[in-house]
Amino acid sequence: MEGSQLKMEVVKIDIPEGTNVILGHSHFIKTVEDLYETLASSSPSLKFGIAFSEASGKRLIRYDGNDEELVKLAIENCKRIGAGHTFVIYIKNGFPINVLNRVKMVEEVVRIHAATANPLQVIVAETAQGRGVIGIIDGMTPLGVESESDVKERKEILRKFGYKR
Repeated sequence: MEGSQLKMEVVKIDIPEGTNVILGHSHFIKTVEDLYETLASSSPSLKFGIAFSEASGKRLIRYDGNDEELVKLAIENCKRIGAGHTFVIYIKNGFPINVLNRVKMVEEVVRIHAATANPLQVIVAETAQGRGVIGIIDGMTPLGVESESDVKERKEILRKFGYKR
């Protein structure tokens, strides 16, 4: 790629049934270790895998986690995104709502792009220098506005999961 040319790509993120993914941007090699400590201390039953793309130096994908399959998923999707300072976290036996604020508080974390179990696409731009995440497409286009029965159902779901009383 020469000079100021720009190439765009849509990268589909694999999200197996029963897992959630958190996609973010960070700025330092110690991201993986700090994210590991944050997730490991959040819940004894949480299973997770983390991958982080270095943007300088050896430019390796650094990884860690407590579930081998989730680690492999994180690495594979981090490779496909191919953008420096991007991290991918897969979680099982928990939801993003249970860990997201803790992840945001990790000193190296700059931004969270997505935290979802929905179909996810990452819009990646590439220049001669490298690749970067431009944005995400999380889930599908809305089909309408909730009705009174939809409101009732939403409130029941939140109470069923214990998020509201």
